[in-house]
Amino acid sequence: MTGVLDGFGTIAIVVALGWLLAHLGVLDLGARRTLSLLAFYVASPALLLTVLQDADLARVFSLNLVVSVAAVAVTAAGTGVWIVAARLRARRDPSHPAPGLGESVVATLCSSYVNAGNLGIPIAAYVLGDAALVAPILLVQVLLLQPAALALLDIAVAGKQVSFWGIASRPLRNPLTLASAAGVLIAVLDVRLPVVVEAPIALVGGMAVPAMLLAYGVALRLGPLPGRGVPVGELATAVGLKVVAQPVAAYVVGRLVGLDPEALFAVTVLSALPTAQNVFVIASRYDRGTLLARDAIFVSTILTVPAVTLVALVLG
Repeated sequence: MTGVLDGFGTIAIVVALGWLLAHLGVLDLGARRTLSLLAFYVASPALLLTVLQDADLARVFSLNLVVSVAAVAVTAAGTGVWIVAARLRARRDPSHPAPGLGESVVATLCSSYVNAGNLGIPIAAYVLGDAALVAPILLVQVLLLQPAALALLDIAVAGKQVSFWGIASRPLRNPLTLASAAGVLIAVLDVRLPVVVEAPIALVGGMAVPAMLLAYGVALRLGPLPGRGVPVGELATAVGLKVVAQPVAAYVVGRLVGLDPEALFAVTVLSALPTAQNVFVIASRYDRGTLLARDAIFVSTILTVPAVTLVALVLG
């Protein structure tokens, strides 16, 4: 459990630094947006490429991948049920506005998008003993969940009908998806980038996690207090699906498909991780569901500590 606590402690310190810099007036909301855009368009793509190019594809495309997809599908379906219920309530009571497409997409990401990068990788390495174990859930997110979400968010902010080609080509124009595909392609071809190319990419990718966490700390200081910016029921639904439903689904599906105890423990622990910082970056980029993303990350990160501890005690 030392690796888990170290991972959470590192995140907390950098977020606190962002909060302090905002409190001292060094960073403002404009700086937060700049950090978020830098992470979205430049640093995160570089990080994804460097992580995925070294992935062991034989282990990535395994039953662990099937279980990861199933767990994400369960939580996404749960969010869909909540969205339908919210829209039905809005019809009966106009004082409760129905969530739009953009807000619905962000809510789905809050309930299903795992912090596989800055928490998943160190926990897989130091707790589970193999950093490659995080690759299946990482690929599910960056190659399936994220492109679909970004395409829908592009439609939500366009304000007009988008052609089929416009929808289909969105992933081809998104830096996160392109970088993920490039990383997988490099792994498939089993080649290495020239050092003069790989070194700068790795250097820039090192900015991704700090930029996300600093921007998040600024938002905590300058925005409404967590829990006051969004309805409690909405936040509780997103966090409950993420911290409880997703690991339970991973465990049940893992048992059904016959994962060995070690693999079952790994997919359950990784599914119990909190909502990823990327969700806040994406929400900020599209200006949809930003407060829900911020609060879901905050609350799920706190609750993940006992959740992962419980999984470790029961299955470890």
